[in-house]
Amino acid sequence: MSETVEAILHKTPLFAGLSDKERSLLAERFIRRRIGHGEMLFGEGDPCMGLFLVASGKIRIFKDSPDGRTQVLAVEGPGSSFAELPVFDGGDYPASASAIEDAEVLFISRRDFQNFCREHPDFALKVIAVVGSRLRRLINIIEELSFTTIRQRLIALIVRLAQANGTHAAGGIRVEMPMSHKELAAELGTVRELVSRNLGRLQAEGLLELDGRAIVIKDLAGLQREQNAP
Repeated sequence: MSETVEAILHKTPLFAGLSDKERSLLAERFIRRRIGHGEMLFGEGDPCMGLFLVASGKIRIFKDSPDGRTQVLAVEGPGSSFAELPVFDGGDYPASASAIEDAEVLFISRRDFQNFCREHPDFALKVIAVVGSRLRRLINIIEELSFTTIRQRLIALIVRLAQANGTHAAGGIRVEMPMSHKELAAELGTVRELVSRNLGRLQAEGLLELDGRAIVIKDLAGLQREQNAP
């Protein structure tokens, strides 16, 4: 049996501080929606209809460039909300959103969400804090794109994955890559060919070894030195 909307709201940090009565009243204004892998929730430039919460699965927030490149801005999982900014500023959705696996989302219209914030000023302050946190994350992405090379961004991602999920294997640290080269390129703001080329170079330099969708890091310290190279 699936969770009630109230239970999902209770596990969502944005709504966790509400009273049971407030959550119950708010839950009545949400609509549940199931979406399949690859399905779009909305596209960049679409009129903003409201706010979304992730109940299950994962949603990718991204922008596409005119030359066909994709930049992933965030991957939102259960308990996350998104599209807060256009709900308040009256603009269109500034990025696109699609499911990277089967997912369920909750939707509340712009009008209902704004009315709830007017009725609960303290809650509106929490929304501002969430938007501020998201802005800081976007600034970090801009800094990475502006001040680091594709090679450095690729190494930084591999090192993060190794620290989070790496396992010791013969000859190094094995990292199972959770994405294809095309998806990896979108994460790094580049194209698949450059990801493949840089991985090949790192392998030729003896820093790592490619094993299908996995990477075996042969020299973690060396990778980290390359990551911080001027």
